[in-house]
Amino acid sequence: MTKHKNHISRRKFIGDTCAALGYTTLFSSLINLKAMAASAMDNSALAFGGDYKALVCVLLGGGNDSFNMLIPKGDSEYGEYATSRSNLAIPQNDILRINPNTSDGRVFGLHPSIPDIQQLFESGNLAFLANVGTLIEPSSKTDVLNGVVKTPLGLFSHADQIQQWQTGRPHERTNTGWGGKIADLVQSMNSNQNISMNISLQGSNIFQRGDQITPYTISNNGSIGINGYGESGYFNELKTAALNSMLERDYQDIFKNAYKETIKTSNDANLEFQAAIDTILEFSAPLPEMNNLAAQLRMVAKTIASRDTLGFSRQIFFVQIGGWDHHDELLINQSNKLEQVNQALKYFNDVMTELNVSDCVTTFSISDFARTLTSNGNGTDHAWGGNAFMMGGAVNGKEIYGNYPSLALNSDDSFRDGVMIPTTAADSYMAELALWFGVPASELQTVLPNISKFYDTASNEPPIGFMNML
Repeated sequence: MTKHKNHISRRKFIGDTCAALGYTTLFSSLINLKAMAASAMDNSALAFGGDYKALVCVLLGGGNDSFNMLIPKGDSEYGEYATSRSNLAIPQNDILRINPNTSDGRVFGLHPSIPDIQQLFESGNLAFLANVGTLIEPSSKTDVLNGVVKTPLGLFSHADQIQQWQTGRPHERTNTGWGGKIADLVQSMNSNQNISMNISLQGSNIFQRGDQITPYTISNNGSIGINGYGESGYFNELKTAALNSMLERDYQDIFKNAYKETIKTSNDANLEFQAAIDTILEFSAPLPEMNNLAAQLRMVAKTIASRDTLGFSRQIFFVQIGGWDHHDELLINQSNKLEQVNQALKYFNDVMTELNVSDCVTTFSISDFARTLTSNGNGTDHAWGGNAFMMGGAVNGKEIYGNYPSLALNSDDSFRDGVMIPTTAADSYMAELALWFGVPASELQTVLPNISKFYDTASNEPPIGFMNML
């Protein structure tokens, strides 16, 4: 069939419209319409306007040996732990006891390097989630050994597992994260559409990258702009004038113009962000010395303190402390790392209290995986399920959620060499945080495509229960 020369196809119309409006503008509008439609359909949906909430993701990069972070302390269960861990067991008397509100009769404690985390737990501001990990579907030891369930791609691989913790998609390799997917849905709640609601202190990352949203990268000192722009001094003033001249021009070449607009938008965002941050006074809580994680969290706190000036109702932050791949010298190296996390969390909790936003900010940990219970001589190797922490005023604290497994090497939860098969899916952990943040239950599968295998999104109960949804 010969098409009439004036016929306009649906595909061409959409393409021309996208070109005219800009793909980002059009698809951002579609995302916003989707979020608003979800709000109308679901009572648990977004509450547009007014309240503020922030998620702070703390990546323990390299694979935290988290069964030496949250440890059995009672005589019977400690005996199993000590036998499995051999020369890597923390002495029983050194373990800092914790007293969960709900107990199954077992006694637990924490690594001796985290006394402030112990106090945060006891005061109800922190909780733990036991034996959580990446899963494609519920998996028992028999299922895994017989190969009748799908296991995550690249299990035990740093690259794959740290990606899956950031994407919530253990069945595939993708460059979009669950934090980014959440931001796609709720970005319209923020009046500021010039600066991303996803702010990273550790450069580009998968966790915060969505279909439309990308992370806005800052440093421990604030926004990263054009070196010397707007600063005093003869050469800086010449540079600023030259850049302004280039940024104010309109170029006939569409690629030059697009590049110019990208630079101008980035520069304007930098100036806006830094101006807001510079108005924030130093906090009363003393910043721990030589602690990069605490320094990252200080800038997170300054950004939160600037939320009204910047026009944010929802924000997601990403911070990281690396160096947890302890194949050697586990006891010394992990102790040093945990001490830094301990200081940083206490500092951040103190500052959130000072800003009176504790109930609005939830901090949570992720890591590549836990590590083998068995020793390789002086360290541990890559494993699977492990323990995470959640901190904030909205956390139902002083509890250990999930199922803390028997640490005997022949237990039903031990795959091999003390590799724990997760009893709680990372999807459930992520879904609970997403629901608290304002994602409608009806949209959870957009963020976490496998969630229906672990949680009924029509349920009136949360996936795990560690967040106060009110």
